Amino acid sequence: MTKPFSTAGLSLELLRYPSHQVSNLQAWDAADEHIIRVLDENAVTPVPCAIINDSFGALSCALMRMDSSWPLAVISDAKTSQLGAKENLTRNQLDAGGIEWLTSREPLPQDLSLVLMKLPKNLAYFAQQLRSLSQVLPQGTQVWIGAKAKSINPALIKLLAEHLGPASASLAWKNTRVITCITDGRVRSQPKAITWSVPEYQLEISNLSNVFAANKLDIGARIMLENMPKGEFNTIIDLGCGNGVLGLRAASLYPKAKLHFIDDSEMAVASSQANWALNGLDSARGEFHWDDCMSHLDETVQPDLVLCNPPFHQGEAITDHIAWQMFNDAKHRLVSGGMLHIVGNRHLNYHVKLKRLFGNCTTVASNGKFVILQSIKN
Repeated sequence: MTKPFSTAGLSLELLRYPSHQVSNLQAWDAADEHIIRVLDENAVTPVPCAIINDSFGALSCALMRMDSSWPLAVISDAKTSQLGAKENLTRNQLDAGGIEWLTSREPLPQDLSLVLMKLPKNLAYFAQQLRSLSQVLPQGTQVWIGAKAKSINPALIKLLAEHLGPASASLAWKNTRVITCITDGRVRSQPKAITWSVPEYQLEISNLSNVFAANKLDIGARIMLENMPKGEFNTIIDLGCGNGVLGLRAASLYPKAKLHFIDDSEMAVASSQANWALNGLDSARGEFHWDDCMSHLDETVQPDLVLCNPPFHQGEAITDHIAWQMFNDAKHRLVSGGMLHIVGNRHLNYHVKLKRLFGNCTTVASNGKFVILQSIKN
């Protein structure tokens, strides 16, 4: 059990999502605490506020505990963040009825007077978020951004000035700083999606800003594409689909199959759907799901093939619980005789987990860094 979130006179029980994961990782970090300390020290009263990149609801819960009437819009690209925040609000008996939940691509409220953010790992995504804010925030609006002190440098301050307004960082506290950015009132346009080709498979790929492997085919996906499973399949799931390149290739290799694309990132799902259309595929064959693995997928979807390139991090945290959940969901969903076909870094030893779960695991291909593994549901 992790310790309670406790700062500025507040105490909250916060858990990562899903709460049953086997992990000692906290649902917040010192940057969350630092932002709440700054709010408290400045005696900020409730004003229309946007909270962006709130991993599992630490900021949302803290503001609702401070004043249940606080007008909040919570913006996230991650389904697990949204679900985690909602669970933590319920866990702490906080009313979420007045909170507006938005994805990173939806228009922001026009009446915002304050923005609280956590610095994301992906700076291209951060720039896109700043540009979205520039389109709705009047000049002089304060944006407070919590981050690890080591992540704040002159280049980051320059990026803020370029995309939103002048900024400065606080003194360090628990190895974190809070950046104060004052909006300059200048509206910036949104960047266009990055588009590139995979000529050996006749594919065009378009990526939104928060999608893994933004401008080229990553090496894990490449070895997977070179070693797709043999046979015919009827229902295929591209689990953790990213830009959808594996599912797009599967649509070509298995022309009778229905494809389902699933990702925790809403931008990834949107990119997959855009790429399906970009490559001229039949809309009736593809379905797209913003979900925590297969948690909310209709039970009638029973695949005979699951393709998976699992992540081994969640935000800044290195963890294998996402891969483990993906493997368990695949085992639950696959029809008898169905196949899980994955790519992973060799050092992660996924073959141990798969053999324990499925009772079998075959190495299909490998190179110095990656391995392709296959398990069959008995």
